[in-house]
Amino acid sequence: MKRFGFHESPVLASRPAFWRARLVVIVLMLGFTALAAKALNLQILSNEFLQRQGERRYERTLVLPATRGKILDRSSSVVLASSVPAKAIWAIPEDFHKASEAQVTELARLLDVKPAELRQRTQDEDKNFVYLQRQVSVDKARAIQQLKIPGVQQLSETRRVYPEGEVMAHIVGFTNIEDRGIEGIELAFNDRLSGQPGSRRVIKDRLGRVVEDVQAVVPPVDGQNLQLSIDAGIQFDTYTALNAAMKEHQARAAAAVVLDARSGEILAMVNLPSYDPNDNSKRTGEALRNRVVTDTFEPGSIMKPFTAALALDEGKITTQTLFDTGNGRYSYQGAVISDVSRNGVLNVGGIIQRSSNIGMTMISERLSSQAMWEKFSALGFGRVPQTHFPGMASGRLRPWQRWRPIERATMAYGYGLSVSLLQVAHAYTVFARNGDMVSLSLLRREGQPTSVQIYTPEIARLMRSMLEAAAGPDGAKRARVQGYRVAGKSGTARKIVNGQYSKTKYRGSFVGLAPVSDPRIVVAVSIDEPSAGGYYGGRVAAPVFSDIVSSTLRRLGVRPDAPVDSLVAVAEQGGRTQ
Repeated sequence: MKRFGFHESPVLASRPAFWRARLVVIVLMLGFTALAAKALNLQILSNEFLQRQGERRYERTLVLPATRGKILDRSSSVVLASSVPAKAIWAIPEDFHKASEAQVTELARLLDVKPAELRQRTQDEDKNFVYLQRQVSVDKARAIQQLKIPGVQQLSETRRVYPEGEVMAHIVGFTNIEDRGIEGIELAFNDRLSGQPGSRRVIKDRLGRVVEDVQAVVPPVDGQNLQLSIDAGIQFDTYTALNAAMKEHQARAAAAVVLDARSGEILAMVNLPSYDPNDNSKRTGEALRNRVVTDTFEPGSIMKPFTAALALDEGKITTQTLFDTGNGRYSYQGAVISDVSRNGVLNVGGIIQRSSNIGMTMISERLSSQAMWEKFSALGFGRVPQTHFPGMASGRLRPWQRWRPIERATMAYGYGLSVSLLQVAHAYTVFARNGDMVSLSLLRREGQPTSVQIYTPEIARLMRSMLEAAAGPDGAKRARVQGYRVAGKSGTARKIVNGQYSKTKYRGSFVGLAPVSDPRIVVAVSIDEPSAGGYYGGRVAAPVFSDIVSSTLRRLGVRPDAPVDSLVAVAEQGGRTQ
């Protein structure tokens, strides 16, 4: 076998072609050139674009919430609603799954949920942010932080609190989880209370920690404080009196409103049943209804003074005009109209005092449907009250062209139309003033209110004297207040059930003013479906009126206008009025 020496090997002796070497060098140079070009593009030419793309993945706009304004009573010394610091508890699912069973169990206990619910919320590991619970108290959040649970983080926020609870619930309302008002004053004045949030652009890491500020801070503008017309003391007294009456008469519901007759300010507005606005679980059902403004009903006899005043104002009758109401039953337009008792011959004052339906029917015969409709409309019936409060009901007042004589008669004594309790109280300010109806307000007023003339001052004073008699010894005795002259009218109306007037379900009401010598307040009370201790307005609602007037006038510092020792003690049995 032939052997070759080292220098004689044909493999080692061969030499690569020169063009191949040059090709390798060119390829390497092109590669380095491409890399350099790419680096140049990334680092210099596209740097700004790529930086924006990167920031877009980690840059966030932080909303800097404005502090919601406080809601205060008329004295500004009682806070009805305010915002307190709170925490939102959130988690990164991927990290949260590393938590021990003991940590999850303790977290669930602090959040008042089941451990399985926490696991269910965080089961999607593709998510980077999941709320576990919002508006957690600071103390509870501190305890959660001490658990050092993987992936559990906190955000600062605020929580709305209502110190007066169910006493003020229907006035103040409440906010939702996003701190927006959804009931009451919180809703009606949400824009003024909420203010304007600020903003801040930052870069965050995956754990939600701020790494860098990108854009200057836009500071938030805090919401305005609201000073209501409500007097916290009068509101509490009204709530107490109404609550006691509701329990005594085992009523389905009750409502009351107190107006300042001079300024038109609403001093108190109470609805029962109520709810605690601090408890989310109680914000449901009928308890949310502000019955003073949303519920409408046929008013019954509390409408009679308006019809009588119209007849007097138009000269259709005088105080000397007599009406023979007979034995308490009167056939009219194919219907039988009845009174509670036999009243015989009455003048207009006697008709109001005795609450005679027959007498009012006879008065209505002298009035035109158009005149009654125009006066009722001017008094605000059939129209939404202008108070900027949510849920105001307009009630029902049919066009006068469609009234039949029998309907004109029933409307004269409060049937065939519907009103809210606030509408009735508002209308009664014409008798507390010089025949003019003052505008209403739920905010504390600084200047003079506007008003609309409805009756002449002479008619207003005349009706005041008739209403004083209606609340006197021969009328609704239980409405009387020691030391003060009061005027008012009770009403008892059958409720409509399945399209027919019920014989077992009633609404008892009383509306009045005090003191008669210089009226300061108007008070309206309604007891819905009382089932114990009677149902007449003079029996169930008049005593509540008396309690509210007594406490309110003393809180306002109004001097008594009647000799105390001249007053007759309130009788155990109610008067004969409806």
